[in-house]
Amino acid sequence: MSRYGLSVWIIIIWILGSFVSQLLPLNISQVELEAILQGPTLEHWFGNDDLGRPVFDRLLSGSYTSCIVALTVICISVITGTVIGTLSAYLGGLFDQVVVRVIDIFLAFPGILLAIALAGIMGPGIDNVVIALSVVGWVGFARLARAQTLSVKHRDHVQAALVLGSRQRKIIFVHLIPLISAPILVEATFGVASVVIAEAGLSFLGLGVQAPDASWGSMIRDGTRYMLVAPHLVLAPGVALMVVVLAVNLAGDRLRDQLDVKANIKEGET
Repeated sequence: MSRYGLSVWIIIIWILGSFVSQLLPLNISQVELEAILQGPTLEHWFGNDDLGRPVFDRLLSGSYTSCIVALTVICISVITGTVIGTLSAYLGGLFDQVVVRVIDIFLAFPGILLAIALAGIMGPGIDNVVIALSVVGWVGFARLARAQTLSVKHRDHVQAALVLGSRQRKIIFVHLIPLISAPILVEATFGVASVVIAEAGLSFLGLGVQAPDASWGSMIRDGTRYMLVAPHLVLAPGVALMVVVLAVNLAGDRLRDQLDVKANIKEGET
């Protein structure tokens, strides 16, 4: 099996496992005092944490957290960024200047630091994490959509639709956005990996999912205190996070090569 095929299967298992985990009778909050910091066993494959809770159950619950946050943030960011970027490039004028200045302001700050600041202001919680990452995430898609729209809005069929009296809304959503969907799709694939890492980072800092709910980031944070006596508390969520992010990036690389939009993405980033 090729690396691309393996990465696709890992992504499928991650997504399906995340949603199936919500139907399973997981014991993410069940405390077993006699199993505190216990290593992997036949009963508990990945061992138990500092409260005796099964790490495997919490790992599955954490996968749902990372998956639902990633998909929600990417959907919001793609839709918002693509519409704003396309409108900005197509309409031009003052609206385009304002959008460009707003994008420049957002890009002046590191995205993760801005997300941390927003999450800190709004308070911890999964909803606030989604809002904070969405506020930061739309900028990249808007910039890419704007650059792509500037290169295709003068094509013959777009100008023909304008001459025939088509409404601007139809031109944007029927003639322009479908043309730029390939690079946007590739950027969204890489964005999933970025959001998964960002969510884990915010949870590691205590700004994401709160106890007793599980997150890979919070599991790593809790496990760092016992790395010498119970390394499985860090290894299990850490390896899961690494495998998922690596699989998404490999799938994004292959998708980019198949769609042949590498040059377009570079153009959008300049």
